[in-house]
Amino acid sequence: MAAFKKIEEIQAWQKAHGVTKMVYELTATGDIGRDFGLRDQLRRACVSVMANIAEGFGRRSDKEFARYLDIAQGSACEAQSHPYVTLDLGYVRRDRFDELYTALDDLGRMIYALVQHLRRYTKR
Repeated sequence: MAAFKKIEEIQAWQKAHGVTKMVYELTATGDIGRDFGLRDQLRRACVSVMANIAEGFGRRSDKEFARYLDIAQGSACEAQSHPYVTLDLGYVRRDRFDELYTALDDLGRMIYALVQHLRRYTKR
């Protein structure tokens, strides 16, 4: 099993937590705050990343952890897609889009690296 003792030690979870907070702050006001469908979908995708990292960790098996990280990766990709709509509709400025997109891209890379580590570790 991975050497983490609690979810807060997992850098990918920490990053997901930060990105989720960023998304909630970004979607709290303005036009995006009134577009309930898009706002809620973006929020749910980010919360799903955090939740799946935590749930996988809670399974206490590297194989199960990697499986849930795959699900988290899918949610991160979903979340990375939604900001394009916010940009297209003029809900966010380009600099805010870039900040969120980069944070989500970094998060996806972190999850992928952790999955690869776990899968290598379990093959030993």
